[in-house]
Amino acid sequence: MDSNKIKELVSQMTVEEKASFCVGKDFWHVQGLERLGIPSVMLTDGPHGLRKQAGTGDHLGLGSSNPAICFPAGCATASSFDPEIAELVGVELGKLCQAEDVSTILGPAMNIKRSPLCGRNFEYLSEDPLVSNKMGAGEIKGIQSQNVGACPKHFLANNQELYRQTSNSIVDEQTLREIYLASFEDAVKEAKPWTIMCSYNKINGTYASENELFMTDILRGEWDFDGYMMTDWGACDNPVDSVAAGMDLCMPGPGPDNVRRIKEAAEDGTLPMDVLDRAVERVLNIVFRYSENHVKDAVYDFEAGHEAARKVETESAILLKNEDAVLPLKEGEKIVYIGEYVKAPRYQGGGSSHINPYKISSVWDEVGEKDGVSYVKGYDLKTETIDAAAAAAAAKEADKAVIFAGLPDSYETEGLDRTHMDIPRYQNDLIAAVAAVQPNTIVVLHNGSPVSMPWIDDVKGVLELYLGGEAVGLAAADLLYGKVNPSGRLTETFPIRIEDTPTYPYYGVEKDDVKYREERLVGYRYYETVKKPVLFPFGYGLSYTTFAYDNLQLDKEAMTDAEELKVSVDVTNTGAIAGKEVVQIYVAPCRTGAVRPVRELRAFEKIALEPGETKTVTVSLSKRAFAEWNVSIHDWYVPSGVYQIQVLSLIHI
Repeated sequence: MDSNKIKELVSQMTVEEKASFCVGKDFWHVQGLERLGIPSVMLTDGPHGLRKQAGTGDHLGLGSSNPAICFPAGCATASSFDPEIAELVGVELGKLCQAEDVSTILGPAMNIKRSPLCGRNFEYLSEDPLVSNKMGAGEIKGIQSQNVGACPKHFLANNQELYRQTSNSIVDEQTLREIYLASFEDAVKEAKPWTIMCSYNKINGTYASENELFMTDILRGEWDFDGYMMTDWGACDNPVDSVAAGMDLCMPGPGPDNVRRIKEAAEDGTLPMDVLDRAVERVLNIVFRYSENHVKDAVYDFEAGHEAARKVETESAILLKNEDAVLPLKEGEKIVYIGEYVKAPRYQGGGSSHINPYKISSVWDEVGEKDGVSYVKGYDLKTETIDAAAAAAAAKEADKAVIFAGLPDSYETEGLDRTHMDIPRYQNDLIAAVAAVQPNTIVVLHNGSPVSMPWIDDVKGVLELYLGGEAVGLAAADLLYGKVNPSGRLTETFPIRIEDTPTYPYYGVEKDDVKYREERLVGYRYYETVKKPVLFPFGYGLSYTTFAYDNLQLDKEAMTDAEELKVSVDVTNTGAIAGKEVVQIYVAPCRTGAVRPVRELRAFEKIALEPGETKTVTVSLSKRAFAEWNVSIHDWYVPSGVYQIQVLSLIHI
């Protein structure tokens, strides 16, 4: 519906009706108005599956929901380093939304991973803004290609679960611009999300839901966001101040008191009527964008969705260690699989993203019938006990032992932060016992964020599955047996210990004012700048083949503000099997006397190569790739000097 018709509808509303459109109708629906032919449409949780609740709604994943495909969580999908994979997830989510008559799915989750302890990190994409943007934009484009709205969240500086509803994130302007705002910026500009969700917290003293600087001046004024802003569920503190600042929809409803307050403020002039009208127009624009394009007889293909989830996970899992080419496993080898996760995988996190899966495929479903393959439970998640003797005895008689381990459900969920990076001690003890008798031990991990690995020197292989969705077992078998060559790369750093992280020791301690003391030195920006050893670095991941880089070329030696720099490099698959490589382009800034990360990721591209094949990867770097935010001029600024272009191990000055 065009804007003039929407304005005409709003002009026919009473003040109370206008106010009602700024507050949810109920837990999951936007207000409708039958007399004007305005439908009430549904919003519901994502970001990696559809959590449509048919009965009483809740925002913590406690109530039942309709069956849906549980795709790999953001931590996994982002590790594909492939926006097309994120777009595939989005397309499938959009198709199911059409079949379930859901107008907007709440995702992707795009907050920066500031600390590995954040209990919701499994939903988030990266510690790096570029990866967050590119992967988030892919999912948004995919969802909206099905005429369903996406809702990137949680805007802004929401990087912990502890005290998330009351805390005040104190972040300097430069850090906000370069890290936390940047995590959303390009996705908003390029993918044009229909809606955006604000976070609960305050930013520098003002609630996100009342922050005119971020919602109006930046989102709309600078980034041309033309959808509507909604609050997180229960994040509206003052509805009048929220609407005045640029918030359009306070969720959830019903909220008669909020409607009354908005109505009275509009009637007495406290809230200008044109501001209220504008908010309602924004909401109606998206309501009709969906309702006029809803496919009423849409039917979702769940089997195809399950296979899509399998594909996404095979592209996302990361091979962290492969000593003596212990992987891939070979047919005919005597393999013992150990761990409760072999038959009952942990495939998703807890909270509002908790999906009722169509079906769950374990690795045992795929490999359990093979000759020479055996299974030992090894540990019990409920009793937190192990049978080390049985596991070690079986491992000793096998050619290789594959242990499925990781973090239990209770360790990672919305509303709680972790207090350490360890997997349960009983699992570590089991791994140690098996590795002591079986030199060819492989650990397969189910977890949503980094874990410590005290046994890393005692095992030959480590495959990181993250929370790989409902088809994670099928993907695990594909990867372990080499049907698919692992190609995921870490989008976050795995520290050696929590004490090494830039937010230690104050993360999780501060209750009111949460000070971002590390400023721009988040994730690899910190570890590489201070030269801190890590367990596995950002961007890391192995393959069953090998790659060589050559012929790094720049199209110019000097740049002006208006120019772009073209960077090209040849990549060759020097191994014997096909594989995919993630080409990562970094910029190392010139020295200016200011504390600045020693290098920052500025472009990446994933390519597929046959054995012996060479491809040339070319990217363009604009002024922004070299710029930092200058707080004196409140704009992007490139200091004059010499910059390095770094491509993995290659450095060109």
